[in-house]
Amino acid sequence: MKPHIHIANTIDAAEVISLVSKPQFGAVDLFIGQVRNHTKGKAVVKLFFECYHPMALDEMEKIAELAKKQFDIQEIAIHHATGEKLPGDVVVLIAVSSYHRDAAFKACQFAIDTLKETVPIWKKEFFEDGEIWVAAHP
Repeated sequence: MKPHIHIANTIDAAEVISLVSKPQFGAVDLFIGQVRNHTKGKAVVKLFFECYHPMALDEMEKIAELAKKQFDIQEIAIHHATGEKLPGDVVVLIAVSSYHRDAAFKACQFAIDTLKETVPIWKKEFFEDGEIWVAAHP
């Protein structure tokens, strides 16, 4: 099955879960990354995410394909948000299905760890007293 890769302003968790859920699979593992209300002791007002879409989508697809090769998983969806996000907003959602939970857990962790290392998505943190671009991704 082709991985479900998407970059958009919002993420619909129920929709992403439905992309990988099938009656024959015994496990669906999710990673949901959301905006924290603090960083290094400072209150976060909001974040802004920006990316180079063609390259980001290509890298996310590579991650999904690698996860399918390395782990015994059946389906994978990787969705990342762009634009302005407030504390509590979902920024990234990875859903992985497999026949058994161990493969889904391992593939999901691999996907988020690799995404943070290789996908060209950048974030800007806004505080009450200023803002800063953070190298969240390369």
